[in-house]
Amino acid sequence: QVQLRESGGGLVQAGGSLRLSCAASGSIPKFNAMGWYRQAPGKQREMVAAITSARSTKYVDSVKGRFTISRDDAKNTLYLQMNSLNSEDTAVYYCAMGPLPAYYSGSYSYWGQGTQVTVSF
Repeated sequence: QVQLRESGGGLVQAGGSLRLSCAASGSIPKFNAMGWYRQAPGKQREMVAAITSARSTKYVDSVKGRFTISRDDAKNTLYLQMNSLNSEDTAVYYCAMGPLPAYYSGSYSYWGQGTQVTVSF
């Protein structure tokens, strides 16, 4: 079992920045994929960014150039640096972990509880 705990969410003005963190604990597989997802009110959950243990990354088009996903395996922590935030980024952000194929399929095995990000005008 793997436990994931997100932190770093909050209220930020449009144009501002936030960095989300996701601390993983438990039986973490050596080769894995991790991702950030978000769900806004009334909308479906969407993938924001994903990264493999080999550091391959991908992003949804709407955040390219503004968000950066990274990971520190020594600390078992996943990060999401979010810059130039706008109202469309308001959502609950979740981190996820799974085997490598999850990077392509989105079928992650473990999910965090989520952290709220609210961008104000």
